[in-house]
Amino acid sequence: MDFILSVLISSAAFYLGAKLLPGVTIKSFVQAIMVALAVAVLNLTLGLALKVLTLGILSLGIFKFVLSAILITVADYFLDGLKVQNFLWALALAATVAIIDGLFNWVL
Repeated sequence: MDFILSVLISSAAFYLGAKLLPGVTIKSFVQAIMVALAVAVLNLTLGLALKVLTLGILSLGIFKFVLSAILITVADYFLDGLKVQNFLWALALAATVAIIDGLFNWVL
């Protein structure tokens, strides 16, 4: 149940982030759910590998946003419902999703 709630919160964060940022497009909330699931799977696979490879850099907190932006860029490549213009917009989306996700988790 916690995983479903986490995916729904992340989906809402991605959807709101896409509405706030002009360089990011998500077609619908259903597509936002697909994006959240894809980023979660990528974070478990590719994200884990990147974290291991860059263990020394992870002490810098900003790298978490860079890693999230990389995963969003990879998700953009594979998903039709997500369009991110460039890496800077992916970085802005990662920061926006982190803030919105944190706010949702704080409220709940």
